[in-house]
Amino acid sequence: MQAVTLPVAGLLAAWLGACLAGDARPEELEQALPQDQLHLMAGLDTEPDTGALSPTLALGALRRLGATSAALALPVPGDPVGLAGPAELNAEAIEAGEAVLLVGAGVGLVPAWTGDVVTWRALPAHRPRPLDPSEATTTLRLALSEATARLVELEVARWQPEIADVLGNLRHRRPPRLPRSHADRVGAVDRACLCLEIVALAAESEGGAVSAYEVEQRRQALVPLDRAARHALVALLS
Repeated sequence: MQAVTLPVAGLLAAWLGACLAGDARPEELEQALPQDQLHLMAGLDTEPDTGALSPTLALGALRRLGATSAALALPVPGDPVGLAGPAELNAEAIEAGEAVLLVGAGVGLVPAWTGDVVTWRALPAHRPRPLDPSEATTTLRLALSEATARLVELEVARWQPEIADVLGNLRHRRPPRLPRSHADRVGAVDRACLCLEIVALAAESEGGAVSAYEVEQRRQALVPLDRAARHALVALLS
């Protein structure tokens, strides 16, 4: 069964938020993160010389800093969705493509990868503006329908059968591991992840686009879908 690829910041935001709300245990947070990676939180020290913390210890530090919930950011240049500043956080989060904001603590966590170690650096963060999950998922459904029709016109699947495989194996996808408090959102999160997979596959340079015109047509088809998928995940996992 194919696993759904969810940005790691989405997992962290969902499980940190559930733990802060009392809907999940700290050990569930540790187990939900990719087990082939070591996750460390740096800069959350409430005591001097503490160094980087494990997610479980970081949870305690975040509580002491006043965190009440977690929010996801999946920004790209020109669309900093989930971010509200300041400039340093925005710049680093856009470069990383993802971040987790801790509401009440005024902290944002931005990931950096070194091999199989993911270090989440804490930076000052302003409170993000929440998005409406219902509106975001409706927009995503429309964007997926329009993008699928356009990609069929462009014959993208003929050059990249992987896209057809993704769409044809929807019933065989293992849903993302989310807290019980998110049970009613799993399907929508899965759909948003599917859209991000389609965008990534269709945007590959080996995808058969042989002219600048075809490249631009494909980009125009994918940009709204990518935006809608990112906005949906931010709305659903914050």
